[in-house]
Parts: sequence; C-alpha cells; structure tokens
Amino acid sequence: MSRPMADQSTRRARRQFTDEFKASAVRLVLDEGKTVGAAARDLDLTETALRDWVKRARADRTQGRTGLTTAEREELARLRKENRILQEERDILKKAAAFFAKQSR
Repeated sequence: MSRPMADQSTRRARRQFTDEFKASAVRLVLDEGKTVGAAARDLDLTETALRDWVKRARADRTQGRTGLTTAEREELARLRKENRILQEERDILKKAAAFFAKQSR
C-alpha cells in the first residue's frame, strides 16, 4: 500500500547523534527511572531509537547476560563480512576448478 503524498513531505531527515548524547539519553532511562516514551518526547527522539540504545546499554552493563555487548556486535559484523568474502572466494574457486577440469578432458 502506498503512502499519500502528504506523508512524504512531513518525513523528517535522518539524524545522527553523538555517543555522548546517546549515553545521556540512556542514563535518563536506566539511572533516573524515566520511561522510554517520556525521555524520547523530552529529547525529540523516536521511542524505537531510544529503546534500542537502552537495550544495547543494558547488554553492555550486564556483560552480555541480557543481549550482545557492543564488542560482540562489532565482532559479529566483522565475522559476517569475512564469511561473505570467504564464500565468494570459494564459489570462484569452484567455478575455476570446474572450468579446468572440463579443459583437461
């Protein structure tokens, strides 16, 4: 289903936030006891973004007992990229082996 044209003009541009801003927003929720919704409204953020930051901060604070820590997420991203590259290399070698096997007959 397509959106009406009026919605597209009111769409906010994607914003980027510093790590310090994210940390202070998370502190409002975790340390000062504000709800995610209230803190998001106060800081003009989407609840989804703040909830994600809080979830990641909780994982970091509990050394991964409640989810992946930042270091684990970085390692996972690096390993996924490495795995994708290795799969591409393997596929190339398979094709080369098939090509040369056909040539030697």
